[in-house]
This record gives sequence, structure tokens and C-alpha cells, in this order.
Amino acid sequence: MTRKQTDIAIIGAGTAGLGAYRAARAFTDNLLLIEGGPYGTTCARVGCMPSKLLIAAAEQAYHHQHNGVFGVDYAPPHIDGAAVMARVRRERDRFAGFVVEDITQFPAEHKLKGQARFIDAHTLAVQLPDGQQLQVQAKRIVIATGSSPHIPDPLKAAADRLLVNDDVFELASLPRSVAVFGPGVIGLELGQALARLGVRVCVFGRSGKLATLSEPELRAKAIAQFNKEFYLDTEARVHHIARTGEAVEIRYQHAQRGEVTETFDYLLAATGRQPNLSGLALENAGLECDERGTPKHNRHTGQCGNSHIFIAGDATNDLPLLHEAADEGKTAGTNAGRSLADMNDVRVEPRRTPMSVVFTEPQIATVGMTLNTLKQQYPGCYATGAVSFENQGRARVMHKNVGAARVYGQHGTGLLLGAELFGPAAEHMAHQLAWVIQMRMTVEQILALPFYHPVLEEGLRTALRDLNHKLSIGPELTANCIDCGPGA
Repeated sequence: MTRKQTDIAIIGAGTAGLGAYRAARAFTDNLLLIEGGPYGTTCARVGCMPSKLLIAAAEQAYHHQHNGVFGVDYAPPHIDGAAVMARVRRERDRFAGFVVEDITQFPAEHKLKGQARFIDAHTLAVQLPDGQQLQVQAKRIVIATGSSPHIPDPLKAAADRLLVNDDVFELASLPRSVAVFGPGVIGLELGQALARLGVRVCVFGRSGKLATLSEPELRAKAIAQFNKEFYLDTEARVHHIARTGEAVEIRYQHAQRGEVTETFDYLLAATGRQPNLSGLALENAGLECDERGTPKHNRHTGQCGNSHIFIAGDATNDLPLLHEAADEGKTAGTNAGRSLADMNDVRVEPRRTPMSVVFTEPQIATVGMTLNTLKQQYPGCYATGAVSFENQGRARVMHKNVGAARVYGQHGTGLLLGAELFGPAAEHMAHQLAWVIQMRMTVEQILALPFYHPVLEEGLRTALRDLNHKLSIGPELTANCIDCGPGA
């Protein structure tokens, strides 16, 4: 068996692994980036970018069918499923290519293709593509192995008609029908996009949850709105799943029609993701793991316990988002490199304000603390401001006047703590809210910032004014704020 010694071994060349690699190179040139699969991040290959490409096509199809309200109408669009999917793959490959091109610039001695597992706390066995095995001894190790779709056992009855989100983008054309299990971020985004492209879609949930929303009224509004486009049941009772002919047969309790049996071309499992840790033989590394098998670690340093092993990205089972993975990778790589000189020199890095966006229409966004978090951490110490977008001026102008927002503030300090949104342009408002929350601004300070007219953000101002009053700081809202502009 060939042996190799290195200062830092990084397992995984996704967003977190690449961030760790770049950070670690500032401390040493003796490091290895180990990757067992294809180069290219989850986001670029099978995640956020190809899904947004499918959503962009869906928006074109949908809006050309729903424009009569403006006095402008179009002939029904012709949807070429093969062309839609071809563009998704073409542009997807372009995005992934940028990542691969970047990695090709790394020194050859820094890259190693193969599957790694722990032999002991400092030693990795790497199975190479040619069947040989290389033993890597490292002073520091960063685990950045990413995640994979989780498929509950009952869904496996769909056999070869079972899809995960990775598979959707490889379809040669659009299917006629899809049953989506899981109304989370992936299930909602892909489900609505497919429905708008003419695919018959049913979305099934089990727990009553919907994406990232914890505010009951917003969740109810979203469920009602999505049901106008496709069948959505967040507390579905599914009795039977079977592979039949060239389809999947599903027997379930329909909310209006009672027990029904329907067939679908495919079953899409959008039931969450799990860290890629099972093949690492973590038991040999001496790490303490939680009940889910994830190494216990400090999320502000990336360090696993007091060991020389660090973890970052989706492998942490924490916040599976690209910007979080990039930050965690940088922190883990920096601390792995810095600690080479002094094992005690592991430093805390601040985390950004949590933010999540679901690119449905209307969009869903959560920022900072959600209602569930506030109930646990600030019981009786917070207030809620509300706004509906149904009569908001700019939203009505654009005929996007659907949804609502909730903003949360702390009694006493007046600080803005978080927000949940279901409405138009939530992706942009979420960023603005995240910035002011991270700057620890009070609601009163935020209201002193400029708001143009007419813009959707005026709706946020209404919610913030409502919140300021409920925090016993500002005046009660008037029915029509003349100085705000009509329809604000």
C-alpha cells in the first residue's frame, strides 16, 4: 500500500471543500483535496442552478397564459418539453463547468480522486479509481462530504419510476404526471415548475409543514394559493404505492374526493437530504457523534470536539445552503491551517443572519428567528407586525397581490429579530431584512431609512410600523397613510 503524508486532508470538493482548500492554502502548500465523485458543486450540478433554470421556463409558460387581467392576452404557448430540458442541461453544464475549470487550475499534487475512509484519527485509506489504495496521513482533516437525497423506505416501491431531484434534470423531456413527496423547498419549487409546464402534479406531505414557514396564517395562505395550481396536501394519508406498467400507482385520501387511486409517470422523492458520512468509518476517528450520526462540532469554528478534525457544509446537517457551506468551509480551512502551528489556536468566526428563500411564486422567505424559534427562546418577550400584500399598491399594479408578511421584534430593546414572508419579491426583501438584523438595528432605526414609492418594500414598512406600535414605541397605524402614497 502506497503512503502519503500531508498537513491537511480535505475530504470533498464541493462548495465547503473548495472554501476550506482555498483558506488552508494560506497556511501550507502541503495539502490534499480528496474527491470520490465528479467535480462540481451540488448547487451547480443538481441543486439551485438547474432548478432555477426549470423555474424560469415555467414562469414564461405561466405568464403567457395568465395576462388577460392587463387587457393584454396571448395565444396559448407551445411547450416543447425536450427543448425545455435541453436548455436546463446546457446551462447547468455551463455553470458546473466553471467549477470544474477552477479545480483544473489547482496543482496536480493537491488533488486526489478516490473514496476516503478513516483508519484512525490521523489516517485515511483512499480507494483510487484503478482499484489501488493509498494511505494518507494528515495532521489536520476537514470533512466536507456534502449530502445526498434521503428516500424513505415506502417510496422505494416506485422502483425504476422513482426520482430524486438529481434525476429530474436528466429527463429527456417533460413527463405527463409526477407525484411529489415532500412539500419542502425542493418539492415545492420543482412541483410548481412542472405544473406550470403542463405536467399533472400532486404534492404530498405528512407532518403539516410547508417549506420553512412556521407562522400558521402564512402557511394556510400558501397552501390555499398553491392548491390553485396543483393538488397539495401537507397532511396526506397515502395508503399504497406500487409500480405498475410504465407508471406508479398511488392510493390516497383526497381532501375533497375521498379515497382515490391514481397513476403517475414518476414519483419524485423530495423528502430531504442526509449527510454523506456513512462510508467514512467515523468510528475509527474517535469522534463523538449525535443521535443522527453527525460528529458533534462547534458551528462557529468547525472543530469536532477538541480534535484535529473539522467539518463543514452539508455534512454538518446544520444549514444546507450554499452561502453557509462557503462560510463554514472557509472557517474550517482557516482553523485547520492556523492550528498547524498551535493546536489551541482555533478561533470563533461569526455566523451570518440565517436566511432561506423558496423560489416559488409567490416566494417564501424566512430571515433571522422564525416564530417557532421565538416561542422557544423569547417566550412573552416579542411582538409581531403584520401586512397583507392583497391591497399593497405596487403588488396590485403588477397583479401580484397575493400573500403576507410577519416581522418580529423584541420588547424592551426594539430590535428586529426575524421575519417570515409569503409574497412577491420575497427574495429581495429577505436580503434587506437580513442586513438590518445583522447590523442589530431597531425597528425605529429601520423605519428612519428611505422607502421609495411605489415599491413592494412599502409593504414591509407597513409591517414594521405595526410592529413598532406593538412594541409600545410607535403610534398605531392609520387606515390610509396619505404621506406614504396611495396604496402603500
